[in-house]
Amino acid sequence: MTTPPPSPGSAQRAARTWEALFRTQVTLMRRFQDDDVWVELSIREYDVLFTLSRADGHALRLRDLNEEVLLAQSSLSRMVERLEARGLVERSVPGDDGRGTLVALTDEGRRLQRKVGRRHVRAMEQYVGGALDADEQAELSRLLDTLRRAQPEIPDWSPRV
Repeated sequence: MTTPPPSPGSAQRAARTWEALFRTQVTLMRRFQDDDVWVELSIREYDVLFTLSRADGHALRLRDLNEEVLLAQSSLSRMVERLEARGLVERSVPGDDGRGTLVALTDEGRRLQRKVGRRHVRAMEQYVGGALDADEQAELSRLLDTLRRAQPEIPDWSPRV
């Protein structure tokens, strides 16, 4: 894919856009972390259970799970061990690859993910829905989905010589 030449001011626009996105995410994450939602699970544990709940068969290879959550591989491995000890996930060896680890959500993990998720969604409704109307939310979702889906086609950045 050939990258078109930058238009005047495009770097500044992109920087302002990223900064707005990043600062908004930080602001909302701080609010979410402070909510009285995370009694049974930490927000990071919830992220792992939520990600598994959306996967086919409620299971992912550890390496694929690692692609979806914001944790280092070693931290994720330790967290999965703790979640397994609590009966929220099960680890197994996939039949087609004896070197990998399959992580699956248990019935108890799914129950707890849904319970915590209901509270978390109400907080999202308040913080996002309290700031943006339905049309604005739909447009923002569309734009963010477009930005995310475009990334695999955009070459890695390198300094121009």
